[in-house]
Amino acid sequence: MQFLHLFFTFVKIGLFTIGGGYAMIPLIQSEVLANEWLTQQQLVDFIAVSESTPGPFAINIATFVGMQTYGIPGALATTIGVILPSFVIILIIAKFFLSFRENRYVKAAMSGLRPTVIGLIIAAAYSVSGNIFLIDSIRPKNISAFFTECIDYKAVIIFVLLFGLSRWKKMSPILIILTAGGMGIILYGLLPAF
Repeated sequence: MQFLHLFFTFVKIGLFTIGGGYAMIPLIQSEVLANEWLTQQQLVDFIAVSESTPGPFAINIATFVGMQTYGIPGALATTIGVILPSFVIILIIAKFFLSFRENRYVKAAMSGLRPTVIGLIIAAAYSVSGNIFLIDSIRPKNISAFFTECIDYKAVIIFVLLFGLSRWKKMSPILIILTAGGMGIILYGLLPAF
């Protein structure tokens, strides 16, 4: 029964998410945490791995969640579940595309969906950034303690340096991922805590 619940949850995620993998993050986060399939930290780690591995982000994250919860059968269920709605919808659209391509209501609906997708991506960035830049186990006593005890400055350094380099030098995504991994090894593995 839980296996089918996992499958239909990812069918729902695939069906109601418009705008690609990043727009799925809030819905995936809500469903996965509500069903206690993963912790928030595991989900953030899976998002990072999904973005860093080849293939579509949505399929990667669905596969990772399924694998973590029910092994290979879970990975198959979530992957098929997240792909199935898009596959069926594209088949239907391909069949009827010429007849409604110039329909003003279809154009208006697509124009309305664009800002929604941007909003979902911003919501996902906001949600995930708290888990990346803040040390979750520490509760500050006051505002100054927040800045001295709660912020993960190593993560901030990695983000600022790579964001700046990517804007200034137009680094390739592959080089950014490799550099981020190297900086993580150095800052988190080799240097003492600061």
